[in-house]
Amino acid sequence: MRLRKEPGIQVKSPEQIARMYAAGQVVARTLSVLEEAVRPGISTAELDAIAEREIRGAGAVPSFLDYFGYPASICTSVNEQVVHGIPHADQVLRPGDVISIDCGAILDGWHGDSALSVGVGEIDPADQAMLEACEASMWAGIAQAVDGHRLGDISHAVEKSVRAAGNYGLIREYTGHGIGTEMHMDPVVRNYGPPGQGPRLRTGMALAIEPMITRGERHVAELDDGWTVITTDGSRAAHFEHTVAITPEGPWVLTAREAEKTEQTAHPERLRLTRQRSALSVADGGHDAG
Repeated sequence: MRLRKEPGIQVKSPEQIARMYAAGQVVARTLSVLEEAVRPGISTAELDAIAEREIRGAGAVPSFLDYFGYPASICTSVNEQVVHGIPHADQVLRPGDVISIDCGAILDGWHGDSALSVGVGEIDPADQAMLEACEASMWAGIAQAVDGHRLGDISHAVEKSVRAAGNYGLIREYTGHGIGTEMHMDPVVRNYGPPGQGPRLRTGMALAIEPMITRGERHVAELDDGWTVITTDGSRAAHFEHTVAITPEGPWVLTAREAEKTEQTAHPERLRLTRQRSALSVADGGHDAG
């Protein structure tokens, strides 16, 4: 279905959004398993093997594997790597590292896409602050994914949150995206810009909202492998992402992990964004980053 004035944005029925939720939960469970597996001494190739096992075990297919030739099921970006890092057997995590894990899955023709960044053991407090700032900016953007708002309201909320958190580099070259029957669809969801601009958001749209920030400058470069993106100044980076559907009740985070659904005390606003429709089933009717 296409909307007038937003010809490239796919709009889903409630039943289709519920199918996306099922795909999103495959991604959510896989990321939860991977987060638990992160430890000093594990290789990123081992993490990739775990991810493929979890995704296929749920009856889904890894979205990333063979996507334009990408050779793995997840992206593992360590320290100065921002996004699209390729898992390798010789890339072994060390205490104090920071790793971003980006994961996608296809279930019954529908995509889910999510990412998180975590520390390996005890990390530098400045790195931890960066992770928290990046995640908070994602949630600020998600809160603007409301019927009637403009796409730029999401972008502005992300940027405003990052700027308020500290002197971080906000990556511009890589963005969020629409998602549904394909992993990358219109619209491009930037992490910066003025509010009140861009297409009007409507119920049934689904977006992957994914800020990336650094502890230094925002400038990045792609390595010779054709995938891995690094900071040009060597500063560490963070990346968070959720797939979000716009519903009459507000944003529905389709890739919310169990911890996010049940967390109430510290972040009650997150509970509102993740729990409100998480019990719905299909019967109820109820240059992109990756």
